[in-house]
This record gives sequence, C-alpha cells and structure tokens, in this order.
Amino acid sequence: MTALMRYHAALLLRSQRWLPPFLLYAAFLAISIQAGQPVLDSLGYTAAALLPVAAWLARICVTGEPAAARGCVAAAAGPARAHVACLLVALAGATALGTLAILVVTLLSDPVASDHSTRVPLPAACGAGLLAALACALLGTAVGALTSRPLLRSPGRAVLALLLAALLSLVATGSPAQAAVQGLVTGSRQGTVPLPLLPLAAAALVTAVALALAGALASRRSP
Repeated sequence: MTALMRYHAALLLRSQRWLPPFLLYAAFLAISIQAGQPVLDSLGYTAAALLPVAAWLARICVTGEPAAARGCVAAAAGPARAHVACLLVALAGATALGTLAILVVTLLSDPVASDHSTRVPLPAACGAGLLAALACALLGTAVGALTSRPLLRSPGRAVLALLLAALLSLVATGSPAQAAVQGLVTGSRQGTVPLPLLPLAAAALVTAVALALAGALASRRSP
C-alpha cells in the first residue's frame, strides 16, 4: 500500500491538478479570515472550508490516472487496493493542507471568545481546530469517494452530486462535519473549548465505509 500511495502522490504532484483547490482554499481564507478575530470562530470557518476541498481533491486523485496506467496498476496490485490508495493520498493531502491552515489561523487570531473579553486558551483551541479540520477532511474524502468513479461515471452528474453532498455535509443536522464546526462556533459564544471527538469518530467511521464500498465496487467493475 505504501508503494501505491507513493505512486499516486507522485502522479498527483506532477499533474498540478491539485493547484486549483489549494488556491481556492487559500483565497477563501485570505478573504474570510482576518487577524484579530476570535480564534474559535476563525478555526470553524477554516475547518468547514476544507470539506469541499477534500472532496475535490479525492475526485482529482480518482480521475487523474490515465486509463492504461490504471489498468496496469490494478492488474499488479488489485483494483480495490489501487483505488483505496489514491483516496488515501487525497485524504493525506487534505489533512496536511488543513493542518497548515489551522496553525496559521491560530497564530493570526485573537485568543478570545465572541464577546472579545473572555480569554480562550490558544493551545486547546488549536487542538480543537485540528480535530475539526480532520473530521472535515475525512468526510470530504468520503464525499469524493462516493461521487466519483466507479460509483458515478458521468462527469456532469458526479460533479453535481459532489457539490450537493459537500453542501449537505456542512449544513445537515447530524453530519459529523456540521457538528464539529458548530461545536467550535458554540464554544466561541460560551467561552469554552469543545473537543469534537465524537464527530471525529463518526467521520472516521463514515469514511472507512465509503472507502471500503468504493474499493469493492472498483474491484467488481474493473475490466
């Protein structure tokens, strides 16, 4: 699996198709996050914006490999393992991007609650932000896995499904990403730092199921 992930990571980096989602994420943060804002609110925005980026990155990894190369890799390592490896590369990329963004936003933000008077411990806030970002990266990868090949082969329907699923994952009650982000926002209002451990566990479970399903279908539908 390590060799497969290295292969897909090299393929992704050389293709430079990762640039649009990364640049869009950076532009969103540059516009939405300003120095001196309450730290938990800023971290909530940072984590939430990572979900569609992770979904987009997963789709890039799944669709970026030429068909001939995909067939060779699937024959050598198995279609399921090859497919899951490219999704894990997307998850790793989204997690790395989110971690960097959380650290930068933490340093730029003011360690206070929404009332700008209650102090918030910065290390604890950063930890909560990292957990929320990981939950969003996990769920975004699951969205990308379920709205791409081999489940959806039509590019038009796949992109539309990805956008709709990413939006619902952020706003629907009960979604792990929504719970993690809402926890940060609520914590900022109350002057407390919640650790989104339950949303993170739920996101990890959903992502594991999504990757297993995508891998199984890749194995079944491979030529």
